[in-house]
Amino acid sequence: MAKTQIHIAIIEDNQDLREELIFFLQAQGHAVWGTDSAEHFWKQLHRAPADIVLVDIGLPGEDGFGVISFLHNLKRHGVIVITARGAQQDRLRGLNLGADFYLVKPVNFSELNQSVIQLWNRIQAESADSSLPSSTTSGSWALHDRILRSPEGQELILSPKEVLLIEVLLRNRNSICSKELLHDCLFGHSAEPDTHRIDVVISRLRRKARQNHFHLPIRALFGKGLTFVDQLDQSFV
Repeated sequence: MAKTQIHIAIIEDNQDLREELIFFLQAQGHAVWGTDSAEHFWKQLHRAPADIVLVDIGLPGEDGFGVISFLHNLKRHGVIVITARGAQQDRLRGLNLGADFYLVKPVNFSELNQSVIQLWNRIQAESADSSLPSSTTSGSWALHDRILRSPEGQELILSPKEVLLIEVLLRNRNSICSKELLHDCLFGHSAEPDTHRIDVVISRLRRKARQNHFHLPIRALFGKGLTFVDQLDQSFV
């Protein structure tokens, strides 16, 4: 029998908002629990199920970015960010670390519930299709499992870190991704990211591409980051 009740966990250090969210979402028929920090969340998660996690970014101790990254690696939970940090860089970081929705406070509760239902439907659909191989596409470029395929049909086999790098760049094609953001996505959030690790990954990837005569349209913009420039838009060339 299909599961009908959605189990939701909330990580929000503002007690009044946390209690309002719990009351509202329970009134919508969901099973909900909340906590005020990432540390308390991890302890309780072992005892209480959660299909979807609502995460504030500005938490005491471990911040929300670290929670999002770890939950994404677990691949068992949907993630919705609720935060006062609405800057584009924060939004990109949250989404690229694995958040499914990024909502800026003050949160519209009706919109939040719609996001919960939409995410739950997506989780259910993905669970039903879990036997299908994963893929990411951008224009005529495609990433299937560990293979990057060019518009001309060339294929390049990627390492796990290279797959993560290409996934982020493809999702943000023709936009600049900072090395700090890429570090978060590949190695987890750090207050002082070692961006040289991104240089190492991209250097090895480019060397592999040259050895296989594979045109890799990744451009480095000094002091800004990396961008994947597909043939639909060459404005960064």
